[in-house]
Amino acid sequence: MLHLTSSPGDVATAVRLLQAGELVALPTETVYGLAGDATNPDALRAIFRAKGRPSDHPLIVHLGGAEHLPEWVTRVPDTAWRLASAFWPGPLTLVLPAASTVSPLVTGGQTTVALRVPGHPVMQRVLREFGRGLAAPSANPFGQISATTAAHVQTHLAGRIAAVVDDGPCVVGIESTIVDLTTHHARILRPGAITLEMIAEHVSCTDAVTSPAPRVPGALASHYAPRTPCYRIGAGLVESPFPGLRTGLLAPRLPGWPVTQFWPMPSEPDAYARALYAVLHEADASRCEVLLVTLPPDEPAWTAIHDRLRRATRPL
Repeated sequence: MLHLTSSPGDVATAVRLLQAGELVALPTETVYGLAGDATNPDALRAIFRAKGRPSDHPLIVHLGGAEHLPEWVTRVPDTAWRLASAFWPGPLTLVLPAASTVSPLVTGGQTTVALRVPGHPVMQRVLREFGRGLAAPSANPFGQISATTAAHVQTHLAGRIAAVVDDGPCVVGIESTIVDLTTHHARILRPGAITLEMIAEHVSCTDAVTSPAPRVPGALASHYAPRTPCYRIGAGLVESPFPGLRTGLLAPRLPGWPVTQFWPMPSEPDAYARALYAVLHEADASRCEVLLVTLPPDEPAWTAIHDRLRRATRPL
């Protein structure tokens, strides 16, 4: 795997690899994405192979700008233009009816396609030079912890992809908010940094899906998970649930019972999101036999964090 930088020459190399049908891990503001030509069936199949991803799991297509929306959908509703104007480029994915030209490898065999305009300058530059949409799920083995640094990509995908472009840690740290726009009002299918309250300022929106919704990335009950057994616990736990085991703890403060390793977690949701996957990678690589994570406050600002922890951990 080539280790590229964000220099113009290395970005040009990444574009040439993508044009040749190769896979390149690219930084976005959310997590590193495993990019391949969204119009090339061979590149799309290679993404599924590299990740070990089920073929019915749809891919998010990354675009250089909102003006490309009509190339991928049957119709762009006014709600899509409003949200695109408010949040693109940025960590928001829109689910819309797919055009007939969109590969079923992208849609997972559904009639919808998930689209986003990322805000990271390197990804933006690649998209401009590449000139087409890039399918780019998170650059990690399917179901495991998402990559927020190039080192995470190298650890888990070396030998499976052509290159990674290293531009340091991702500034958001968790995956994009996914909003379904295929019904009469917007529905959040995956929470993220763009919150329900932010979206509701522009369109009618709910996070309660009460009718069938498109399959989307990151919606499985178990996802973003370390290989080490990992459990979520309440902050008031008074004794170790696993005495005698090497125990790692991710929490804002040390408990009154002994732990083998302690990772202090931020008390502010945006900072917590930036740190979460990097800390989980570090904890998973430690010698701990079990990992514990205290749940953050049950407040709207923490909705996306609760979602990721619920999928990455088991109840105690």
